[in-house]
Amino acid sequence: MDNSSLLFAFGITLFAGLATGIGSGLAFFAKTTNTRFLSVSLGFSAGVMIYVSMVEIFAKARIALEHGMGAKGGYWLTVASFFGGIFIIAVIDKLVPSFENPHEARKIEDISGGRKKMSSSSLMRMGMFSALAIGIHNFPEGLATFTAALTDPHLGIAIAVAIAIHNIPEGIAVSVPIYYATGNKKKAFAYSFLSGLSEPVGALIGYLILMPFFNEILFGVLFATVAGIMVFISLDELLPAAREYGEAHLAIYGLIGGMVVMALSLLLFA
Repeated sequence: MDNSSLLFAFGITLFAGLATGIGSGLAFFAKTTNTRFLSVSLGFSAGVMIYVSMVEIFAKARIALEHGMGAKGGYWLTVASFFGGIFIIAVIDKLVPSFENPHEARKIEDISGGRKKMSSSSLMRMGMFSALAIGIHNFPEGLATFTAALTDPHLGIAIAVAIAIHNIPEGIAVSVPIYYATGNKKKAFAYSFLSGLSEPVGALIGYLILMPFFNEILFGVLFATVAGIMVFISLDELLPAAREYGEAHLAIYGLIGGMVVMALSLLLFA
């Protein structure tokens, strides 16, 4: 594995994580949330992640594991790893209280309008807990992006873009309450920006721990686990948030659009 591949994988993982900074920037320049845009975008992101997980990543994991363990054993381990990924991210999600969960849909105007009702300490607590929650959630996402990019750069880019889109409202969830608590845009942006760093950190730690033992079976297990993580994120976080931000149909149109774009890109670059 050459250095250019590692740098590329790490670079797009960094890009995906730091998209929280885009959300932070939008929050400062917009008085209201463009709910239709966010609804379609989050649905699109979910469509990309579901399609690529079920059609591409799961299949590649199964091929690798069947090659290393035989047809029956490989298929069983692929399925077990897939649901293992769902279990891992579900446990992480359960540890984050719903009030502080950054994936709960929040509008700029709701937070700014409610700042008079909430004390500065409460707003600061909301922002800091959101930053912590994002860090916890983004850790496995970073490993997923990094692993995919190392194996298939085109696949890695698609996953990075999908994760970057869903990180935008997370940036809003961190920066807006901190800004209204402190009145300091730089501090709010910095916390939002730094919360996204857990994604490349996840990639780096995963690389340091797993790469010395990397083989076909470990690759298959990791890839199937990644597929489970991304399906759970899409169904539990992205689609519900997309529906809350806008009309239900917009979220579904975005979902289908994401699947179509992902399918076409896989066909064109196959």
